[in-house]
Amino acid sequence: MSTTVTLRCDFACDGCANAVKRILSKDDAVTSVRTSVEDKLVVVVGAGLDAEDVRARVSKCGRETTVVSVVRSSA
Repeated sequence: MSTTVTLRCDFACDGCANAVKRILSKDDAVTSVRTSVEDKLVVVVGAGLDAEDVRARVSKCGRETTVVSVVRSSA
């Protein structure tokens, strides 16, 4: 089952976004991470992701983070 977690994250710059990508990419269940500094969003796709776990890992970067949406699909 694929899960897409969208987060609102208080990015200041591309460096912040890249730090978030690095942290999330260390999880073997994560298949892709997209960030938008302009929209202050992170979209994480992976197998069976837990939204709260993803949010907590991003928060460790020192950025205020909230879950915007979680979409689970069987395909």
